[in-house]
Amino acid sequence: MHYTADISSAFSSVAHIQRDVQYGWLIRNIHANGASLFFICIYLHIGRGLYYGSYFYAETWNIGVILLLLVMATAFMGYVLPWGQMSF
Repeated sequence: MHYTADISSAFSSVAHIQRDVQYGWLIRNIHANGASLFFICIYLHIGRGLYYGSYFYAETWNIGVILLLLVMATAFMGYVLPWGQMSF
């Protein structure tokens, strides 16, 4: 295994994957662009709901808003907060 979740060696293990593992740079870029594409799909889904008036179904719409906030909070916790540094 290349990745280590230990606080003292996680950053260096990610740097090792990007530099020393074959196509490690590609894994990093696919992961970052895939996450961006995921959020673009979510925003398109919200736009479709606005266009077709799905906000009239208050319970369903509110559950969707809660899920959106949870996804955004999870992305924030995983990208910005680990050990006080940005992961990308």
